Amino acid sequence: MDTHEFQNLKRTLIIGGGAACEMLLNEIFSARCPASYNAQNARAACYEPLCILDNDPKKIGTEIHGVKVVGTVSEISKFVDFYKIEQLILAIPSLGTEARKVIIDACSETKLPLKIVPFIGSLIFNEDQSLLTQVRDIRVEELLGRDPVKFNSQNIKSFIKDKVCLVTGGGGSIGSELVRQIAKYSPRQIIIVDIYENNAYEIQQELLLEYGNDLNLVVLIASVRDYYRINQVYERYKPNVVFHAAAHKHVPLMEVSPMEAIKNNVIGTFNVATLAQYHNVERFVMISTDKAVNPTNAMGASKRCCEMIVQYLAQQNEGQTEFVATRFGNVLGSNGSVIPLFKRQIEQGKDVTVTHPDIIRYFMTIPEAVSLVLEAAAMAKGGEIFVLDMGQPVKIVSLAENLIRMYGKEPYKDINITFTGLRPGEKLMEELLMDEEGLEKTDNELIYIGKQIPIDETLFIKQLRSLRDAARKNKEAAAMEALHMIVPTFTTPEEFNAQMTEDTQEHQTAPKSNE
Repeated sequence: MDTHEFQNLKRTLIIGGGAACEMLLNEIFSARCPASYNAQNARAACYEPLCILDNDPKKIGTEIHGVKVVGTVSEISKFVDFYKIEQLILAIPSLGTEARKVIIDACSETKLPLKIVPFIGSLIFNEDQSLLTQVRDIRVEELLGRDPVKFNSQNIKSFIKDKVCLVTGGGGSIGSELVRQIAKYSPRQIIIVDIYENNAYEIQQELLLEYGNDLNLVVLIASVRDYYRINQVYERYKPNVVFHAAAHKHVPLMEVSPMEAIKNNVIGTFNVATLAQYHNVERFVMISTDKAVNPTNAMGASKRCCEMIVQYLAQQNEGQTEFVATRFGNVLGSNGSVIPLFKRQIEQGKDVTVTHPDIIRYFMTIPEAVSLVLEAAAMAKGGEIFVLDMGQPVKIVSLAENLIRMYGKEPYKDINITFTGLRPGEKLMEELLMDEEGLEKTDNELIYIGKQIPIDETLFIKQLRSLRDAARKNKEAAAMEALHMIVPTFTTPEEFNAQMTEDTQEHQTAPKSNE
């Protein structure tokens, strides 16, 4: 075999001197043997491991397949410079997410490409799948600094099996993932309802490709605003469980067109929910958002109103339907999410745009969000707002900087970050609970129940009619006044952000306790 096959070797530093490192090095060096040479091995052999870092002091000075453990992770910059490293591999599959994020942050400061060995539970151990082929690029969710949320799949399976499940907005980011996960638990039938035919078609084709005739799937084009059409769907298909994901969710767009947020979110939810009650659906699960808490925009206020509709119907205690809402923060990779935008900007070599240097958000992955919805549905007793403990909030500018580094580029040098100013209706920081709500634990330590806030049923339904009538006639001033009356915590972003800044400054300047 000619040595020119391996002349483009990348100078590599491996983090972690354990079993995974030993396996990687064995595969890399074995790939260079003439007897085992093939195209795949040629790619594997293009790594040139020069040194190893490990935080176990006993390993420093030892060698693994001739590669020396030279120091700890805290010394990464020193050894990157000394060995003129071109690439890093994080080879500790058993590492917890928080500890992993600390190492990833240290790696990102080197501005070098980083490869990663997946979590131990994700690794495949068989003769056809080498460890090296499973080494991959770092993913955005690994920058969040918390473990993936675990859910009780047995509870979900028991709940979904043999049920007719209707998903409104079933072609959207959350709705389509709901459908994917529901399909795994042997439902009797899945009914997708969506107004946007392209999304509905895409998820239909995906499921047909995966399940063929094994999945009883119905895809319907319909608007949740159309009471009689939704009633027709209930009458024909008789769903046991309804997951209501249909909504307008984009804050700045809804600030320009607030009547559409009210018609689609509030009136749509009222239609789907009251019809669920009328047709004796077993469970009704509404998808809410952290933007419903002390809202500063029409979208958030409309979703808070939707939560109140769910609690109003639960409070009536009429019929057999159990109503529940699930509330979570921003979803990575969803339509309109910041991550796809950042990626497009970086890939096109353009400035990454962040609205404000201090803006902070909670994040979760789409599968996590949907698993929360399903587990909440399984444990619901009626009237709850389920909230996920999403860990520490993430500073958006830090997320942008790390994402740029993931592409092997340097923030503010190779790719600039520009601050464009807060968008209409935008908060500096989202919240997950309202002040009036307490937190009650569930069997899942990361899922909490917000305490119910009593609703004056007579006043609420009167205010809701006023909101509906004004929205239908597109009387914006009257509709927004009615929305403020229904949601008294609805304020302006300027008032909220000013108070948040003031509270932060007071916290920073407060005298420290001697205790």
